[in-house]
Amino acid sequence: MDSIGQGPKVVFTIPIFGGIEVTETIVIGWGIIVAVLLLSLWLTSDLKKIPEKKRQIVAEMFVDFVNNTVKNTMGPAFMSFAPYIAMLLVYAVLGALVSLIGLRPMTADFNTTLTWALMTFVLITYFKIKTNGFGGYLKSFAAPIPVMLPLNLLSEVATPLSMAFRMFGNVSGGMVITTLLYGALGSLSRLLHVSFSLGVFDINLAQMFIPAMLSIYFDLFSGCIQAYIFATLTMVYVSSAAEES
Repeated sequence: MDSIGQGPKVVFTIPIFGGIEVTETIVIGWGIIVAVLLLSLWLTSDLKKIPEKKRQIVAEMFVDFVNNTVKNTMGPAFMSFAPYIAMLLVYAVLGALVSLIGLRPMTADFNTTLTWALMTFVLITYFKIKTNGFGGYLKSFAAPIPVMLPLNLLSEVATPLSMAFRMFGNVSGGMVITTLLYGALGSLSRLLHVSFSLGVFDINLAQMFIPAMLSIYFDLFSGCIQAYIFATLTMVYVSSAAEES
């Protein structure tokens, strides 16, 4: 509960500029980057025109999935976004699934989801300006009538915030629910005398089933779904901004 209430722990501090705190989110993030790099090198090594190894088939299935998703959602003109969307999917999914090995999910850190949302917001703004010009972009805030200016500005700010809070809220909410239930079942185990120690480990029988099922839902199913929703919203918002006139 402490890690949830206080946010990610500081792993170490870099003694420059008054001390730069490196949290577990940053460490886990770089760990994922290294792991994905090594996995990519392994999956794409010794490629053949006609796949002969299962790892090449898996790699091609993922690439086809991303390409088809981008093509169907954004259109053929936006195929250059496929690597970016693939990065969002992989990073978001793995950032949530690390909780299955006992690490704190990256997506339970609002700084992570807000950064991704701001990246999407920059892309949206870029395409709006590219399509309508800077003057047209500014005029759009007063459309269809000038009195709509405050609401349009609020809507613009709400886009990245809603994207960030959607993923952050689902993942961190799952963490809180699972942790509270885990603690409650631990107390229930001791009350029913089905709790015992095995060396340095405390084993509570009531904790062995329900929390595991909830973890599978919140970490595996919900984590993957939220990653897909985030990537889909990115594609929809960016393509819509490029098509505005």
